[in-house]
Amino acid sequence: MLAALLCVFSSPLFSSAQSTQMAFLRQMTSNVVQACRIQPGQSVHGSPTNSVGFTLIMPGGNGGYPAFWVRDVAMSLDSGFITPLEISNHLQLMARTQNGPNALHLANGLIVPPYTIPDHIEFNGGPTFYPGTCETGANQGDGAYGILPPADDDYWFVHAAYRLFRAQGGTAFLSVNVNGMTMLQRLVAAFNAPTTDPQTGLFETTATNRAVGFGFCDGIYFTGKILFASLLRYQAAGELAAMHRAMGQSSAAPPYLQIQRQISSNLASTFTGPANLGGWLMAATEIGRQADVWGTLYALHTGALTGTAASNARAAIVAGVRNQTIVCAGAVRHVPTNLDYSATSAWEKTGESLDTYQNGAYWHTPTGWLIEALYQTNAGLASEIFAQYIQYLQTNDYRLNKGPQAPWECFYPPTAHTQNGVYMTSVTAPYAVLAGMATDHETAAFMTASSVASSRGKSAVSRP
Repeated sequence: MLAALLCVFSSPLFSSAQSTQMAFLRQMTSNVVQACRIQPGQSVHGSPTNSVGFTLIMPGGNGGYPAFWVRDVAMSLDSGFITPLEISNHLQLMARTQNGPNALHLANGLIVPPYTIPDHIEFNGGPTFYPGTCETGANQGDGAYGILPPADDDYWFVHAAYRLFRAQGGTAFLSVNVNGMTMLQRLVAAFNAPTTDPQTGLFETTATNRAVGFGFCDGIYFTGKILFASLLRYQAAGELAAMHRAMGQSSAAPPYLQIQRQISSNLASTFTGPANLGGWLMAATEIGRQADVWGTLYALHTGALTGTAASNARAAIVAGVRNQTIVCAGAVRHVPTNLDYSATSAWEKTGESLDTYQNGAYWHTPTGWLIEALYQTNAGLASEIFAQYIQYLQTNDYRLNKGPQAPWECFYPPTAHTQNGVYMTSVTAPYAVLAGMATDHETAAFMTASSVASSRGKSAVSRP
Protein backbone atom coordinates (compact mmCIF):
# COMPACT_ATOMS: atom_id res chain seq x y z
CA MET A 1 0.00 0.00 0.00
CA LEU A 2 2.77 2.43 0.90
CA ALA A 3 4.66 1.69 -2.31
CA ALA A 4 1.52 2.38 -4.31
CA LEU A 5 1.08 5.71 -2.58
CA LEU A 6 4.63 6.73 -3.29
CA CYS A 7 4.70 5.75 -6.94
CA VAL A 8 1.58 7.71 -7.84
CA PHE A 9 3.44 10.92 -7.16
CA SER A 10 5.04 10.83 -10.56
CA SER A 11 1.75 12.55 -11.51
CA PRO A 12 0.98 16.19 -10.79
CA LEU A 13 -0.60 16.44 -7.33
CA PHE A 14 2.53 18.18 -6.10
CA SER A 15 3.30 20.38 -9.07
CA SER A 16 5.50 23.42 -8.56
CA ALA A 17 2.51 25.58 -7.59
CA GLN A 18 1.14 22.88 -5.31
CA SER A 19 4.51 22.45 -3.66
CA THR A 20 4.31 26.13 -2.78
CA GLN A 21 0.82 25.55 -1.39
CA MET A 22 2.15 22.63 0.62
CA ALA A 23 4.84 24.88 2.05
CA PHE A 24 2.08 27.31 3.05
CA LEU A 25 0.23 24.48 4.82
CA ARG A 26 3.42 23.40 6.56
CA GLN A 27 3.99 26.89 7.93
CA MET A 28 0.38 27.35 8.98
CA THR A 29 0.37 23.99 10.72
CA SER A 30 3.50 24.92 12.64
CA ASN A 31 1.95 28.25 13.66
CA VAL A 32 -1.34 26.68 14.73
CA VAL A 33 0.34 24.06 16.89
CA GLN A 34 2.39 26.79 18.51
CA ALA A 35 -0.78 28.79 19.21
CA CYS A 36 -2.24 25.71 20.92
CA ARG A 37 0.63 25.40 23.41
CA ILE A 38 -0.11 26.49 26.98
CA GLN A 39 2.97 27.12 29.05
CA PRO A 40 3.24 26.25 32.76
CA GLY A 41 1.57 28.95 34.81
CA GLN A 42 -0.77 30.03 32.01
CA SER A 43 -4.57 29.75 31.92
CA VAL A 44 -7.15 30.33 29.19
CA HIS A 45 -10.61 31.88 29.49
CA GLY A 46 -10.85 31.25 33.23
CA SER A 47 -9.48 27.72 33.09
CA PRO A 48 -7.27 26.37 35.87
CA THR A 49 -3.62 27.35 35.59
CA ASN A 50 -1.36 24.88 33.82
CA SER A 51 0.26 23.28 36.83
CA VAL A 52 1.34 19.91 35.42
CA GLY A 53 4.94 21.02 35.03
CA PHE A 54 5.26 21.09 31.25
CA THR A 55 3.71 22.70 28.18
CA LEU A 56 0.26 21.34 27.34
CA ILE A 57 -1.40 21.37 23.94
CA MET A 58 -5.09 22.23 23.60
CA PRO A 59 -7.27 21.58 20.53
CA GLY A 60 -7.47 25.18 19.32
CA GLY A 61 -5.33 28.26 19.46
CA ASN A 62 -8.26 30.48 20.42
CA GLY A 63 -8.86 28.58 23.66
CA GLY A 64 -12.31 27.32 22.73
CA TYR A 65 -11.45 24.02 24.43
CA PRO A 66 -9.30 25.02 27.44
CA ALA A 67 -7.86 21.61 28.35
CA PHE A 68 -5.70 18.82 26.90
CA TRP A 69 -7.96 16.67 24.73
CA VAL A 70 -6.45 13.22 24.24
CA ARG A 71 -7.77 12.54 20.74
CA ASP A 72 -6.87 15.95 19.30
CA VAL A 73 -3.25 15.69 20.36
CA ALA A 74 -2.99 12.03 19.36
CA MET A 75 -4.48 12.75 15.93
CA SER A 76 -1.93 15.55 15.46
CA LEU A 77 1.18 13.53 16.23
CA ASP A 78 1.59 12.18 12.69
CA SER A 79 2.13 15.74 11.46
CA GLY A 80 5.56 15.97 13.05
CA PHE A 81 4.94 19.33 14.71
CA ILE A 82 4.70 17.95 18.25
CA THR A 83 8.13 17.08 19.58
CA PRO A 84 9.13 13.71 21.05
CA LEU A 85 9.51 15.34 24.48
CA GLU A 86 5.99 16.75 24.22
CA ILE A 87 4.65 13.35 23.15
CA SER A 88 6.35 11.74 26.12
CA ASN A 89 5.00 14.32 28.57
CA HIS A 90 1.43 14.01 27.30
CA LEU A 91 1.64 10.21 27.20
CA GLN A 92 2.83 10.10 30.80
CA LEU A 93 -0.05 12.37 31.84
CA MET A 94 -2.56 10.09 30.10
CA ALA A 95 -1.08 7.12 31.93
CA ARG A 96 -1.13 8.85 35.33
CA THR A 97 -4.79 9.84 34.94
CA GLN A 98 -5.93 6.49 33.55
CA ASN A 99 -8.60 4.92 35.72
CA GLY A 100 -7.41 2.16 38.03
CA PRO A 101 -8.41 -1.50 38.27
CA ASN A 102 -11.89 -0.78 39.65
CA ALA A 103 -14.84 0.86 37.93
CA LEU A 104 -15.71 4.39 39.03
CA HIS A 105 -19.37 5.03 39.75
CA LEU A 106 -20.15 8.70 39.28
CA ALA A 107 -23.29 10.80 39.64
CA ASN A 108 -26.29 10.22 37.37
CA GLY A 109 -25.44 6.56 36.79
CA LEU A 110 -22.19 7.19 34.92
CA ILE A 111 -19.65 4.38 35.01
CA VAL A 112 -15.95 4.62 34.19
CA PRO A 113 -14.65 1.10 33.42
CA PRO A 114 -11.27 -0.08 34.70
CA TYR A 115 -8.23 1.36 32.93
CA THR A 116 -10.23 3.85 30.85
CA ILE A 117 -8.35 6.88 29.50
CA PRO A 118 -9.93 10.32 30.16
CA ASP A 119 -11.66 12.21 27.37
CA HIS A 120 -9.65 15.29 28.34
CA ILE A 121 -7.35 16.40 31.12
CA GLU A 122 -7.66 19.80 32.75
CA PHE A 123 -4.70 22.15 33.04
CA ASN A 124 -4.40 21.26 36.74
CA GLY A 125 -3.96 17.58 35.82
CA GLY A 126 -7.47 16.47 36.78
CA PRO A 127 -9.11 13.85 34.53
CA THR A 128 -12.48 14.47 32.87
CA PHE A 129 -13.87 11.27 31.39
CA TYR A 130 -16.88 12.72 29.55
CA PRO A 131 -17.40 15.39 26.88
CA GLY A 132 -19.39 18.52 27.57
CA THR A 133 -17.90 19.31 30.98
CA CYS A 134 -14.70 20.39 32.67
CA GLU A 135 -15.58 18.73 35.99
CA THR A 136 -13.11 16.24 37.42
CA GLY A 137 -15.18 14.97 40.33
CA ALA A 138 -18.32 12.87 40.59
CA ASN A 139 -20.60 15.15 38.55
CA GLN A 140 -19.35 14.74 34.98
CA GLY A 141 -22.64 14.88 33.12
CA ASP A 142 -26.10 13.40 32.85
CA GLY A 143 -25.45 10.64 30.33
CA ALA A 144 -26.13 12.74 27.22
CA TYR A 145 -22.64 11.80 26.02
CA GLY A 146 -22.89 8.22 27.17
CA ILE A 147 -23.10 6.29 30.40
CA LEU A 148 -19.58 5.05 29.68
CA PRO A 149 -16.75 7.36 28.54
CA PRO A 150 -15.85 7.63 24.83
CA ALA A 151 -14.03 4.55 23.62
CA ASP A 152 -11.70 6.20 21.15
CA ASP A 153 -9.43 7.77 23.77
CA ASP A 154 -8.31 4.29 24.84
CA TYR A 155 -7.19 3.60 21.28
CA TRP A 156 -5.65 7.06 20.81
CA PHE A 157 -3.58 6.40 23.93
CA VAL A 158 -2.04 3.44 22.09
CA HIS A 159 -1.48 5.59 19.02
CA ALA A 160 0.34 8.24 21.06
CA ALA A 161 2.67 5.57 22.43
CA TYR A 162 3.25 4.21 18.95
CA ARG A 163 4.18 7.66 17.65
CA LEU A 164 6.66 8.06 20.51
CA PHE A 165 8.10 4.64 19.67
CA ARG A 166 8.52 5.74 16.04
CA ALA A 167 9.97 9.10 17.06
CA GLN A 168 12.54 7.72 19.47
CA GLY A 169 13.32 4.53 17.61
CA GLY A 170 13.35 2.68 20.91
CA THR A 171 11.11 1.02 23.46
CA ALA A 172 12.64 1.92 26.82
CA PHE A 173 9.67 4.11 27.74
CA LEU A 174 7.35 1.11 27.44
CA SER A 175 9.05 -0.50 30.44
CA VAL A 176 8.81 2.58 32.66
CA ASN A 177 6.67 2.05 35.75
CA VAL A 178 3.70 4.37 36.07
CA ASN A 179 1.86 3.97 39.37
CA GLY A 180 2.59 0.28 39.66
CA MET A 181 2.21 -0.76 36.02
CA THR A 182 4.56 -0.51 33.07
CA MET A 183 3.53 1.76 30.23
CA LEU A 184 3.02 -1.27 27.99
CA GLN A 185 0.75 -2.91 30.56
CA ARG A 186 -1.29 0.29 30.71
CA LEU A 187 -1.59 0.39 26.92
CA VAL A 188 -2.83 -3.20 26.82
CA ALA A 189 -5.31 -2.54 29.64
CA ALA A 190 -6.66 0.55 27.86
CA PHE A 191 -6.98 -1.36 24.59
CA ASN A 192 -9.07 -3.98 26.39
CA ALA A 193 -11.28 -1.46 28.22
CA PRO A 194 -13.96 -0.80 25.56
CA THR A 195 -16.73 -3.30 24.91
CA THR A 196 -16.25 -5.38 21.77
CA ASP A 197 -18.04 -8.21 20.02
CA PRO A 198 -15.97 -11.40 20.32
CA GLN A 199 -17.34 -12.77 17.03
CA THR A 200 -16.34 -9.82 14.84
CA GLY A 201 -13.80 -7.90 16.90
CA LEU A 202 -15.85 -4.75 16.38
CA PHE A 203 -16.59 -2.13 19.01
CA GLU A 204 -20.22 -2.19 20.12
CA THR A 205 -22.45 -0.34 22.54
CA THR A 206 -26.01 -0.49 23.84
CA ALA A 207 -28.61 2.04 24.87
CA THR A 208 -28.36 0.83 28.47
CA ASN A 209 -24.61 1.34 28.76
CA ARG A 210 -23.92 3.55 25.79
CA ALA A 211 -20.46 4.89 24.96
CA VAL A 212 -19.48 7.38 22.30
CA GLY A 213 -17.31 5.65 19.72
CA PHE A 214 -15.42 8.65 18.32
CA GLY A 215 -15.25 12.11 19.86
CA PHE A 216 -15.78 13.92 16.57
CA CYS A 217 -19.27 12.39 16.66
CA ASP A 218 -19.87 12.70 20.41
CA GLY A 219 -23.02 14.77 19.87
CA ILE A 220 -24.57 12.01 17.75
CA TYR A 221 -26.41 9.06 19.31
CA PHE A 222 -25.30 5.66 17.97
CA THR A 223 -25.95 2.14 19.19
CA GLY A 224 -24.94 -1.30 17.98
CA LYS A 225 -21.61 -1.93 16.36
CA ILE A 226 -19.84 1.35 15.61
CA LEU A 227 -17.68 1.83 12.52
CA PHE A 228 -15.17 4.49 13.50
CA ALA A 229 -14.29 3.08 16.91
CA SER A 230 -13.82 -0.34 15.28
CA LEU A 231 -11.34 1.21 12.84
CA LEU A 232 -9.44 2.79 15.70
CA ARG A 233 -9.30 -0.61 17.40
CA TYR A 234 -7.94 -2.06 14.15
CA GLN A 235 -5.26 0.63 14.06
CA ALA A 236 -4.32 0.23 17.72
CA ALA A 237 -4.06 -3.56 17.39
CA GLY A 238 -1.46 -3.21 14.66
CA GLU A 239 0.45 -0.67 16.72
CA LEU A 240 0.48 -2.92 19.79
CA ALA A 241 1.74 -5.80 17.65
CA ALA A 242 4.59 -3.63 16.37
CA MET A 243 5.57 -2.43 19.84
CA HIS A 244 5.50 -5.93 21.31
CA ARG A 245 7.74 -7.19 18.50
CA ALA A 246 10.16 -4.29 19.02
CA MET A 247 10.39 -5.21 22.70
CA GLY A 248 11.34 -8.78 21.83
CA GLN A 249 7.90 -10.12 22.78
CA SER A 250 7.13 -11.57 19.36
CA SER A 251 4.77 -14.20 20.73
CA ALA A 252 2.43 -11.43 21.94
CA ALA A 253 2.05 -9.92 18.47
CA PRO A 254 -0.02 -12.58 16.59
CA PRO A 255 -3.20 -12.14 18.68
CA TYR A 256 -3.27 -8.44 17.80
CA LEU A 257 -2.72 -9.19 14.13
CA GLN A 258 -5.57 -11.69 14.35
CA ILE A 259 -7.79 -8.91 15.75
CA GLN A 260 -6.91 -6.82 12.71
CA ARG A 261 -7.82 -9.67 10.35
CA GLN A 262 -11.04 -10.28 12.26
CA ILE A 263 -12.11 -6.64 12.08
CA SER A 264 -11.16 -6.26 8.42
CA SER A 265 -12.99 -9.42 7.37
CA ASN A 266 -16.19 -8.27 9.09
CA LEU A 267 -16.26 -4.60 8.06
CA ALA A 268 -18.11 -4.90 4.76
CA SER A 269 -20.62 -7.52 5.91
CA THR A 270 -21.43 -5.56 9.06
CA PHE A 271 -21.47 -1.96 7.83
CA THR A 272 -22.73 -2.26 4.26
CA GLY A 273 -26.18 -0.73 4.43
CA PRO A 274 -29.25 -0.50 2.19
CA ALA A 275 -28.76 -0.22 -1.56
CA ASN A 276 -29.45 3.52 -1.50
CA LEU A 277 -26.23 4.06 0.47
CA GLY A 278 -24.17 2.85 -2.46
CA GLY A 279 -20.59 2.22 -1.42
CA TRP A 280 -20.77 4.19 1.82
CA LEU A 281 -20.32 2.27 5.05
CA MET A 282 -22.84 2.84 7.83
CA ALA A 283 -21.85 4.62 11.02
CA ALA A 284 -23.65 2.10 13.24
CA THR A 285 -25.76 -1.02 12.99
CA GLU A 286 -28.74 -0.02 15.16
CA ILE A 287 -29.42 3.68 15.73
CA GLY A 288 -27.33 5.52 13.16
CA ARG A 289 -27.62 3.21 10.13
CA GLN A 290 -26.54 5.99 7.80
CA ALA A 291 -23.75 6.76 5.39
CA ASP A 292 -20.64 7.68 7.37
CA VAL A 293 -18.34 9.70 5.13
CA TRP A 294 -15.59 10.10 7.71
CA GLY A 295 -15.72 6.44 8.66
CA THR A 296 -15.60 5.27 5.06
CA LEU A 297 -12.61 7.49 4.36
CA TYR A 298 -10.82 6.24 7.46
CA ALA A 299 -11.55 2.62 6.57
CA LEU A 300 -9.63 3.19 3.34
CA HIS A 301 -6.92 5.21 5.05
CA THR A 302 -6.14 2.45 7.55
CA GLY A 303 -6.32 -0.27 4.90
CA ALA A 304 -8.95 -2.11 6.91
CA LEU A 305 -11.45 -2.03 4.02
CA THR A 306 -10.37 -4.14 1.07
CA GLY A 307 -11.59 -5.80 -2.11
CA THR A 308 -14.91 -4.98 -3.73
CA ALA A 309 -16.10 -3.00 -0.73
CA ALA A 310 -13.08 -0.71 -1.03
CA SER A 311 -13.69 -0.23 -4.76
CA ASN A 312 -17.34 0.58 -4.10
CA ALA A 313 -16.34 3.04 -1.40
CA ARG A 314 -13.95 4.83 -3.74
CA ALA A 315 -16.68 5.09 -6.37
CA ALA A 316 -19.05 6.59 -3.80
CA ILE A 317 -16.40 9.10 -2.76
CA VAL A 318 -15.73 10.22 -6.32
CA ALA A 319 -19.48 10.57 -6.95
CA GLY A 320 -19.92 12.50 -3.72
CA VAL A 321 -17.25 15.00 -4.72
CA ARG A 322 -18.54 15.38 -8.26
CA ASN A 323 -22.13 15.79 -7.05
CA GLN A 324 -21.04 18.16 -4.27
CA THR A 325 -22.81 16.16 -1.59
CA ILE A 326 -19.87 15.63 0.77
CA VAL A 327 -17.44 18.50 0.30
CA CYS A 328 -17.34 22.31 0.48
CA ALA A 329 -14.16 24.40 0.19
CA GLY A 330 -12.14 21.22 0.58
CA ALA A 331 -13.92 20.37 3.85
CA VAL A 332 -15.94 17.21 4.49
CA ARG A 333 -19.43 16.60 5.84
CA HIS A 334 -20.20 13.64 8.11
CA VAL A 335 -23.22 12.53 6.03
CA PRO A 336 -23.79 13.13 2.28
CA THR A 337 -26.40 15.87 1.81
CA ASN A 338 -28.54 13.59 -0.33
CA LEU A 339 -28.63 10.96 2.43
CA ASP A 340 -29.71 13.07 5.41
CA TYR A 341 -32.00 11.20 7.79
CA SER A 342 -34.74 13.81 7.45
CA ALA A 343 -35.41 17.36 6.40
CA THR A 344 -34.39 18.53 9.87
CA SER A 345 -31.39 16.36 10.69
CA ALA A 346 -28.47 14.72 8.94
CA TRP A 347 -28.36 12.03 11.64
CA GLU A 348 -31.15 9.89 13.05
CA LYS A 349 -30.69 11.01 16.64
CA THR A 350 -28.91 14.14 17.86
CA GLY A 351 -29.64 17.30 19.79
CA GLU A 352 -27.73 19.45 17.30
CA SER A 353 -29.39 21.70 14.72
CA LEU A 354 -29.11 20.76 11.05
CA ASP A 355 -26.03 22.09 9.25
CA THR A 356 -24.19 22.91 12.45
CA TYR A 357 -21.28 21.17 14.17
CA GLN A 358 -21.41 17.37 13.70
CA ASN A 359 -24.89 17.46 12.17
CA GLY A 360 -24.10 18.81 8.73
CA ALA A 361 -21.31 21.38 9.00
CA TYR A 362 -18.08 20.92 7.03
CA TRP A 363 -14.74 19.95 8.59
CA HIS A 364 -11.16 20.04 7.32
CA THR A 365 -9.94 17.39 9.78
CA PRO A 366 -10.68 14.52 7.31
CA THR A 367 -9.58 16.40 4.17
CA GLY A 368 -6.31 14.48 3.92
CA TRP A 369 -8.14 11.15 4.04
CA LEU A 370 -10.41 12.40 1.25
CA ILE A 371 -7.52 13.50 -0.98
CA GLU A 372 -5.72 10.22 -0.35
CA ALA A 373 -8.83 8.19 -1.27
CA LEU A 374 -9.50 10.22 -4.40
CA TYR A 375 -5.93 9.92 -5.60
CA GLN A 376 -6.28 6.19 -6.01
CA THR A 377 -8.85 6.57 -8.78
CA ASN A 378 -9.02 10.22 -9.81
CA ALA A 379 -5.88 12.32 -9.35
CA GLY A 380 -7.57 15.32 -10.94
CA LEU A 381 -10.28 15.46 -8.29
CA ALA A 382 -7.71 14.96 -5.57
CA SER A 383 -5.78 17.93 -6.90
CA GLU A 384 -8.94 20.06 -7.03
CA ILE A 385 -9.82 19.31 -3.42
CA PHE A 386 -6.27 20.09 -2.34
CA ALA A 387 -6.44 23.45 -4.16
CA GLN A 388 -9.85 24.28 -2.63
CA TYR A 389 -8.57 23.45 0.84
CA ILE A 390 -5.50 25.67 0.52
CA GLN A 391 -7.47 28.51 -1.06
CA TYR A 392 -9.96 28.52 1.82
CA LEU A 393 -7.16 28.60 4.39
CA GLN A 394 -5.34 31.39 2.56
CA THR A 395 -8.48 33.51 2.16
CA ASN A 396 -9.57 33.09 5.79
CA ASP A 397 -6.13 32.84 7.39
CA TYR A 398 -6.27 33.77 11.08
CA ARG A 399 -2.82 35.34 10.80
CA LEU A 400 -4.15 38.09 8.52
CA ASN A 401 -5.96 39.70 11.48
CA LYS A 402 -8.98 40.53 9.36
CA GLY A 403 -11.59 38.71 11.39
CA PRO A 404 -11.76 35.12 10.04
CA GLN A 405 -10.04 32.53 12.16
CA ALA A 406 -9.35 29.67 9.75
CA PRO A 407 -8.53 26.91 10.24
CA TRP A 408 -11.98 26.55 11.79
CA GLU A 409 -13.12 23.48 13.65
CA CYS A 410 -16.11 23.43 11.30
CA PHE A 411 -18.18 25.81 9.18
CA TYR A 412 -21.26 26.02 6.97
CA PRO A 413 -20.99 28.79 4.35
CA PRO A 414 -24.72 29.16 3.41
CA THR A 415 -25.47 30.43 6.92
CA ALA A 416 -22.00 31.84 7.65
CA HIS A 417 -21.79 29.38 10.56
CA THR A 418 -18.27 28.95 11.93
CA GLN A 419 -16.98 27.39 15.12
CA ASN A 420 -13.72 27.44 17.09
CA GLY A 421 -10.99 29.14 15.11
CA VAL A 422 -7.31 28.24 14.88
CA TYR A 423 -8.28 24.58 15.21
CA MET A 424 -5.38 22.16 15.28
CA THR A 425 -6.59 18.95 13.63
CA SER A 426 -7.97 20.95 10.71
CA VAL A 427 -4.37 21.35 9.58
CA THR A 428 -2.34 18.70 11.41
CA ALA A 429 -4.43 15.74 10.23
CA PRO A 430 -4.48 16.75 6.53
CA TYR A 431 -0.83 17.78 6.59
CA ALA A 432 0.22 14.39 7.98
CA VAL A 433 -1.50 12.52 5.16
CA LEU A 434 -0.36 14.86 2.39
CA ALA A 435 3.23 14.91 3.60
CA GLY A 436 3.18 11.14 3.88
CA MET A 437 2.06 10.88 0.26
CA ALA A 438 5.00 12.92 -1.04
CA THR A 439 8.14 11.27 -2.36
CA ASP A 440 11.39 11.75 -0.54
CA HIS A 441 12.67 13.94 -3.40
CA GLU A 442 9.63 16.19 -3.36
CA THR A 443 9.69 16.33 0.42
CA ALA A 444 13.26 17.61 0.37
CA ALA A 445 12.28 20.27 -2.13
CA PHE A 446 9.51 21.93 -0.19
CA MET A 447 9.68 20.77 3.44
CA THR A 448 11.96 22.38 5.98
CA ALA A 449 11.28 19.81 8.67
CA SER A 450 14.05 17.23 8.96
CA SER A 451 11.61 14.38 8.47
CA VAL A 452 7.94 13.86 7.80
CA ALA A 453 5.65 11.75 9.92
CA SER A 454 3.93 9.40 7.52
CA SER A 455 0.38 8.26 8.10
CA ARG A 456 1.75 4.79 7.40
CA GLY A 457 4.41 5.10 10.12
CA LYS A 458 7.44 5.09 7.81
CA SER A 459 9.40 7.90 9.44
CA ALA A 460 10.13 9.50 12.75
CA VAL A 461 8.32 12.51 14.13
CA SER A 462 10.18 15.66 13.18
CA ARG A 463 10.84 18.83 15.09
CA PRO A 464 9.60 21.87 13.19
